[in-house]
Amino acid sequence: MDENKIDQLLMIYGAKLPFESIEMVRDYLRTTDPSNINLKFTMMKDPTLSIILSVLLGQIGVDRIYIGDTLYGILKLITCGGFGIWWIVDLFLIMDATKQKNLEVLLGTNMY
Repeated sequence: MDENKIDQLLMIYGAKLPFESIEMVRDYLRTTDPSNINLKFTMMKDPTLSIILSVLLGQIGVDRIYIGDTLYGILKLITCGGFGIWWIVDLFLIMDATKQKNLEVLLGTNMY
């Protein structure tokens, strides 16, 4: 894939990925087949939506289910957000967890 296309993709979708992994993603895009890259980018979850879900419905695990952590979401549902503690912790961690999941989807190490 050419550098111009890589730059465009990173400009559009870079906010959905961890900042420290941008160079690794750039190297991955240089060496991969461009035919299914757009599909992988469109499968990414929005970190802003995940924080909104965490604030509104985090105590019942909707935020974790949204990003693909179904088991954690069910555990949050059963424990009412870890008796409120897990919910508060997730308010600070859910955006980074979403970006990490997006990186896993892009690199092919995890598919929803």
